[in-house]
Amino acid sequence: MKTSFLPLLVTVLAAGLLAGCGRQAKDAPDGSGRPVVALVVKTLNNPFFIEMQQGAEAAASAAGVQLIVQAAEREVDVERQMQIIENLIQRKVDALVVAPSGSREIVPVIVKANRAGIPVLVVDTRADAAALQAAGGQTAAFIGSDNYEGGKVAGEFLVEKMGGRARIAVLEGIPGHETGDARLRGFRDAIKDSPGMVIIASQPANWERDQGYNVFQNIMQAHPTVDAMFAASDLMALGALEAIAAAGRTGRITIVGFDALPEARAAVQRGAMAATVAQDPASMGRIGIEWAARILKGEIPPDEISVPIQLVK
Repeated sequence: MKTSFLPLLVTVLAAGLLAGCGRQAKDAPDGSGRPVVALVVKTLNNPFFIEMQQGAEAAASAAGVQLIVQAAEREVDVERQMQIIENLIQRKVDALVVAPSGSREIVPVIVKANRAGIPVLVVDTRADAAALQAAGGQTAAFIGSDNYEGGKVAGEFLVEKMGGRARIAVLEGIPGHETGDARLRGFRDAIKDSPGMVIIASQPANWERDQGYNVFQNIMQAHPTVDAMFAASDLMALGALEAIAAAGRTGRITIVGFDALPEARAAVQRGAMAATVAQDPASMGRIGIEWAARILKGEIPPDEISVPIQLVK
């Protein structure tokens, strides 16, 4: 997937600063006096967040702001994401747009940004509302999809596809992660009134493709009658698809994923996956940067900005 670049070539951080900040797309202070907005995503090893970055870049160019995009190497590295955000607060960026790796873990750095007068917009994954209130923190807005509804759409489709009878394996994301938990709740609520839809295994694969492969390989060995799967992200679903092929069971297990990554869409088109739930990460990135720029001009955003979902089948 191609990555677009801002019209003005931006400079790269010095090596000493890079060492503490994890993977980054670009770092932009160019001496122009334009506002600096930072987008911190969970990882840049996932096409979902690359699309989010592209949407953010387009919006930054149009809004006339400098853009920094940074991320940890892995989605599970919550601590590194917190370090990245703390470094950006110390550098006194003008606004932060964050896709939290941990809904509760993000709260202390949101509070630090509040104290520094830096507005924080949250995209894709919500900050834990109770923890944020207890800490006295606040965010300017949440921009994202209804993950519960997406999980419900996936579950309703699988019930129909399987005729109300299936032995289902579930690949979860990171335990306790708001995005994955909401998708799982929606999925389970969608199938609960269909007694023939039985979840025989539900295990974390931490949003990662290789873990999707390993976890589902183990599930197939422990539960050889499994005939359907819901994965809370396409990366895990694609890993499971590889495990299914390696076991010689291609076409015998119905797979529903989430995120509609290009590779997952292609798998749906050729019949290797039954469906995936599409979000719009590019719009999340675009809207996040647009509103960051508007906030810096004194505008007040709505508390929530919804990005629609769609079933791809």
